[in-house]
Amino acid sequence: MSKYTIEVKLKAVERYLTGNESYHTIAESIGAAKSQVITWVKLFEAQGKKGFKRSYTSYSSGFKLDVLNFMSETGASFLETASKFNISSPSIIYQWEELLKTKGLDALKPKKKRRPSMKKEIKSNDKKTAPVEGSMEALRAENERLRMENAYLKKLKALVHEQEKLQTKSKRK
Repeated sequence: MSKYTIEVKLKAVERYLTGNESYHTIAESIGAAKSQVITWVKLFEAQGKKGFKRSYTSYSSGFKLDVLNFMSETGASFLETASKFNISSPSIIYQWEELLKTKGLDALKPKKKRRPSMKKEIKSNDKKTAPVEGSMEALRAENERLRMENAYLKKLKALVHEQEKLQTKSKRK
């Protein structure tokens, strides 16, 4: 959530546009930076009230390239370009420009921002293709299953035995 509501931003812009106050005095009165007030005014001039409504956006590489081309063709500043294309911060455009210069066009492609899903690995001997009953593979699979079951039961027996020992010790005291 942003620090300043849409209403506060609109009032600051209206105060500036009436011509009675400067960026500096408005910024001091609401506790904002002067550059923020300037950004709000430019954004309002370019898009009106809808410029203050933010949504989390993932920009396509084509959009990023269009923004950078517009900026280079018109000579617009980062701030003017951000307000024209409704980009939340002019520094984003600067980052795109640096990425394009240093790493090329592939660096502008959007990246996944969430964690990858935890997919279970599927064994090659999947149950979908169960071996034929009586074959060597089927016998090996059954043998492995029985070994695992046997090991489980041994561990369970040891735990139960240990629990009984602890109970008899506590009764003696």
